[in-house]
Amino acid sequence: MDGNHKHIVLGITGGIAAYKSMLLIRLFKRHGYEVRVTATRHALEFVTPLTIETLSQNKLYTELFDPTEHRDVQHISMADWADCVVVAPATANIIGKYAHGIADDALSTLLLAAKGPVFVAPAMNDRMFAEPTVQHNIELLRQKGCHIIEPQSGFLACGTEGTGRMEEPERIFDIVNQYFQGEQILASKRVMVTAGPTYEPIDPVRFIGNHSSGLMGFSIADAAAEWGAEVTLVTGPTNLNTRHPGIRRIDVTTAAQMFEACMTVADQQDIMIMSAAVADFTPETTASEKIKKTADTLDLHLVKTRDILATIGQQKRDDQFLVGFALETQNEKVNALKKLHTKNADMIVLNSLRTEGAGFRTPTNKVLMITRDEQTFESELKDKKEIARDILRLVHKLTTTEAQ
Repeated sequence: MDGNHKHIVLGITGGIAAYKSMLLIRLFKRHGYEVRVTATRHALEFVTPLTIETLSQNKLYTELFDPTEHRDVQHISMADWADCVVVAPATANIIGKYAHGIADDALSTLLLAAKGPVFVAPAMNDRMFAEPTVQHNIELLRQKGCHIIEPQSGFLACGTEGTGRMEEPERIFDIVNQYFQGEQILASKRVMVTAGPTYEPIDPVRFIGNHSSGLMGFSIADAAAEWGAEVTLVTGPTNLNTRHPGIRRIDVTTAAQMFEACMTVADQQDIMIMSAAVADFTPETTASEKIKKTADTLDLHLVKTRDILATIGQQKRDDQFLVGFALETQNEKVNALKKLHTKNADMIVLNSLRTEGAGFRTPTNKVLMITRDEQTFESELKDKKEIARDILRLVHKLTTTEAQ
């Protein structure tokens, strides 16, 4: 695909994998992208400014306060120029800075000013990569909406073998290129996404809930907005933030509140993706005061919540497309198919807790997508942002086919 003069800012940090970034510059240039590079001081211990400027055909940006630049504030102008920022290799140092909002050099300052998507390709020793603080920082970047390009396992420069080797330049290019391939495929579409758990109150301090973080739904909402959709996100309690400024967010707490919010906007939607983990039952009554622990047992009478997916399935028009989610622990496909048809959905996304690294409270997922005519599309275990794009690509394909 031709990059159509999209603008890439490539950030290079001080790791041996910096030499691979030269190939990455060539790949972007070969496919029609405009490339500017910002490098840290330590990066220039591995690659030279002359090589970078020759390959990128642009001036290298290394100094936060460059006396030769008089026209503008360089990190702001580059952030405005960039359609996306790619940091490859990304050391533990730059990951930590970006995660915690530290801006003390050209690259870290640029990252905080970036308004487009940011792709980060970690590269470091396997023990460093596995260190809990580094993993925590990577998770913080995911929550910011940053695209993490996972490192690979293999022989490392330090002489050991393990996970920490930067993903190959060809794969990094493919991931960024595919991001732009999907651009605007949902232009003019109105998309409603539900996300997160619901909390069903027992008393003022206790509730019935589940382990959903909301990350899958937020990833879908962000990807849909990035691809041109007008997105309404109805979310239960979560600490996540949307990355795209154009998303209309409606915060709710209970299943009843989510039902009302969805019913209010459902009629105006083209596509509805119901990824929230909505409670099936709620306490019949809520105590007005905290229940004291005076007895050995506590009896709760639970009643069914209203089924949001089934209600929308009954009411949706022929020109609307409805996607449901299913989380099963046994007879997964059979139960998912039953849900697909009884709820009158057009597609069901099956999550399984049987795969390590998939499901609740993980940055990755593995799903099986099943269409109304029972075609199946299975994903690999990968970042939920990539899963979100897989789901939206299939929805786009199915809605485009139906419209023809």
